[in-house]
Amino acid sequence: MSVRQLPLSILPWIIAGHIPGVYSMYQWLRKSGWVRTKLVETESARYCYSVWLRHLVKMHENALPTDPQAVAELGPGRSLGVGAAALITGVESYEAFDVVQHAHTERNLAVFDDLVDLFSRREKIPGDDEFPGIEPKLASCRFPDHVLTDERLNRVLETKRLDRLRRSFAALGDGDSCVRYQAPWHDIQASREGSVDLIFSQTVLEHVDNIAFTYDVMYRLLKPGGYMSHTIDFSGHNTAIDWNGHWTYSDLVWQFIRGRRAYLLNRSPCSWHLKEIEMCGFDIVYAERRMHPSKIDKRQLAPYLQGKLQTGDLTTSDVFVQAVKLPATEADSRV
Repeated sequence: MSVRQLPLSILPWIIAGHIPGVYSMYQWLRKSGWVRTKLVETESARYCYSVWLRHLVKMHENALPTDPQAVAELGPGRSLGVGAAALITGVESYEAFDVVQHAHTERNLAVFDDLVDLFSRREKIPGDDEFPGIEPKLASCRFPDHVLTDERLNRVLETKRLDRLRRSFAALGDGDSCVRYQAPWHDIQASREGSVDLIFSQTVLEHVDNIAFTYDVMYRLLKPGGYMSHTIDFSGHNTAIDWNGHWTYSDLVWQFIRGRRAYLLNRSPCSWHLKEIEMCGFDIVYAERRMHPSKIDKRQLAPYLQGKLQTGDLTTSDVFVQAVKLPATEADSRV
């Protein structure tokens, strides 16, 4: 069992994850405002604005529709801000799926109002200088007026439409709301299958425990010809000294690090995700890897990875992938 990668600074965090009720109590205190933490990215309208526009620009570059009507997001985090940005640009319905409920009404409304201002001003896309490491990378961070034309923005920013969207965030799940928030998300009703044009996520799919199940759920939710857009981060998220040091931990060590937490990391490398995407019936139209040097070699990998990495996996720190749902007949032919 390799523990040489374990930073001593995270030991209190690890221990807290083993004491019944401590982590849940911390989450409750933070949600209620008794514990203040630094602003996380999804609480920033500028971050949400940047994320949605990056996905949108890449859809245009990869000849995917840039006007989906029904959109779902996996793992929105502390606000529904990226979904709000999607709605403001013309999406008509938005569903957010999470494992644990994080977002709350006041935060959503504050982010929504700031987003309206950003789109009204045609603000340029915030970049690495403001959000280091944000993916996917773009050739230009200027406002994408080739996608969001003046005609389109004048239509979607109409006052009555924005008022309706704001009311939807104020009353999640009500009959007239175009916003739905489901946490936990795992139980998807059969009636919901084939109801979504686009599913997206931003650094979320590295956290789901069962990637095959998750991609299968997304395939079933999407309409025929629907598509998905994801940024996946393969780093250890500060659980190891080196960015990919978490791949050296045995299952027993990793179980100790995770403790009782509802989720942490699935530790699946890039090729495993891409394989599952295709096995579930998707056609990958674009996959851009970001490479980062590795200080560990294959001999140091945990047993579950030995001999199972593909070329480039050890140095792939994240990937941006867009894929289209194939018809059932074509998907079945791949199995």
